[in-house]
Amino acid sequence: MDFGRGVRPHCVVYEPKHNLLYVTTEIENAVRVIDPKTLKSLSSIPTGQTESHMLAITHDGRRGYTANVGPGTVSVLDLEARKTLEIIPISERIQRISLSPDDKMVFVGDQTKPELVVIDTSTNKVQTRVALPASAYGTASTRDGRWLLVALPTANKVAVVDLNAMKLARTIAVPATPQFVLVRPDNQVAYVSCDVSHKIAVINLAEWKVDQLIDAGKGADGLAWAE
Repeated sequence: MDFGRGVRPHCVVYEPKHNLLYVTTEIENAVRVIDPKTLKSLSSIPTGQTESHMLAITHDGRRGYTANVGPGTVSVLDLEARKTLEIIPISERIQRISLSPDDKMVFVGDQTKPELVVIDTSTNKVQTRVALPASAYGTASTRDGRWLLVALPTANKVAVVDLNAMKLARTIAVPATPQFVLVRPDNQVAYVSCDVSHKIAVINLAEWKVDQLIDAGKGADGLAWAE
């Protein structure tokens, strides 16, 4: 797809309810709305912030949340009205972002200190901060909403946060520089991309241990399901 000019597209999220693609365009400070059949840009939603890097969308397709790296903020987007609803200050710098399975919480890793930041989506305010052994990067909830897996790149570990108690439950050693976490739909396994080591760690969620390592090649990062 040709955007016509340099916009630095980054994160692509498919929203099935309305059959739309949403793409963060960092130089535009926006999220593009794209028809996946024609690959035509339908509109652009301003985020009100620079470096809108990653995007998470609620299951009903109504709300979007962007992680704005340099400003250290999260933009709350009304995807139907195509506008920014709110900008939530988090830190001097953040990175990845994810939603809980019930869409009630947004998770962001503070890149300036070892903390997980939890946003309440009903108020669009920071609900709590959870202390971690190192700075958080990619996150993903288990499908039952009980646990949050958090990649800790500088520690070569994955933290497991108890979302009922809002505290660290355990850590799991993985190969160097874990980045992205993807939980399998059956809630039995999580896949963690480990950049520097060129590996995908396969974590058994029943036993909380790495069962397998998959060779992924240089620069292993983003993961997604294909049906």
